[in-house]
Amino acid sequence: MRGIGAATDWVVGQMEAIAATSGGRMTVQRQSFIQPVSSRVPVPTRITNVIATLKGTASPERFYVVTGHLDSRVTDVMDFTSDAPGADDDGSGVACVLELARVFAAHQFPGTIVFATVAGEEQGLYGSAFMAAQMAAAGNDVQGMFSNDIIGASRSFDGHKPDPFTVRMFLEGIPSNVTAAQISLLQSAGGENDGKARQLGRFVHSVAPQSLTGMNIRLVWRRDRFLRASDHVSFQSLGSPAARFTEPRENFNHEHQNVQVVDGVQFGDLIEFVDFDYIARVTRVNAAALWALATSPGTPKNAQIHTTPPGTLSGTNLTTLSWDPNPETNLTGYEVVLRETTEADWTSAIPVGNVTTVTLDISKDNVQMGIRAVDRNGNGSPAAAPQAVA
Repeated sequence: MRGIGAATDWVVGQMEAIAATSGGRMTVQRQSFIQPVSSRVPVPTRITNVIATLKGTASPERFYVVTGHLDSRVTDVMDFTSDAPGADDDGSGVACVLELARVFAAHQFPGTIVFATVAGEEQGLYGSAFMAAQMAAAGNDVQGMFSNDIIGASRSFDGHKPDPFTVRMFLEGIPSNVTAAQISLLQSAGGENDGKARQLGRFVHSVAPQSLTGMNIRLVWRRDRFLRASDHVSFQSLGSPAARFTEPRENFNHEHQNVQVVDGVQFGDLIEFVDFDYIARVTRVNAAALWALATSPGTPKNAQIHTTPPGTLSGTNLTTLSWDPNPETNLTGYEVVLRETTEADWTSAIPVGNVTTVTLDISKDNVQMGIRAVDRNGNGSPAAAPQAVA
């Protein structure tokens, strides 16, 4: 057997062997569906995701997802018979997911972690879209998602200097699923740089430093590369904070190409162009981020910044914030994080205790604010940006 069916069977075998080391906490499933005919799918086609779920021990209702895509392609996207090795795009991401599952399976985490290889990415993100929709329908609270797509090459082989210690992390600004009313509110009150993906990126940047992972995370404030998309977009479209990891500079001779030599130039996504040490370092970034997310408190819900002034006054320089209580039982309380509107990241934090509302003598007009939960071990959640309410 050849092709993606053989690859799927192999991944299932690997995941089941890994799950056997988890003490029953990890389960493995083939998630299959029939994709109807589309612009890149000429006949109804079965698409199969392989999903390994490591159930959380204290807060299993919150989920953190990491994916690589198992499918590959050649120059003609409708050619489903030619060999498409897909070593970098996206064997590298699949290798990352498998290694993360292997390492994490032997440990317990408060939150639930999902390790998945999805399919149909090259044809239109079909596998991840189905997976995201199924998780949403089941009521899974996906509080973080990473797509690892093209994370195998530390050099571009095009004359540019190699950059083996940098990984790009793409983070959308205006959230994919906002309504027209919410966009209008962003325009009037700000917060274009404070969507869920940007908060996830800030969190990852803080918990996965170069001193721990050997990598510098280059945060890119775009949904993805120009006119392209990966599986994180499927989760963003349903309101989940999601991001894409990818190498610093791609070589397009080695993506979406038939394996051939033209005028002495090797085309094709071959394993000889993959840097395994680089994949290992990107995997460390994922591991540090997932470990911190799954062991820290969840992101506070329903964060609000209140704008109604007192009495007959036209405004107030005080700022009142509120949020729903977190379900974790080991919290010491919450912090209000702040930064200047021109700063990229949070610069200060004010502990406010184990409360769900606070009024600060700080003008909300001048700074950006967020709320994060803190547990007894000092772990802080990703920040929640408050929405303005009357």
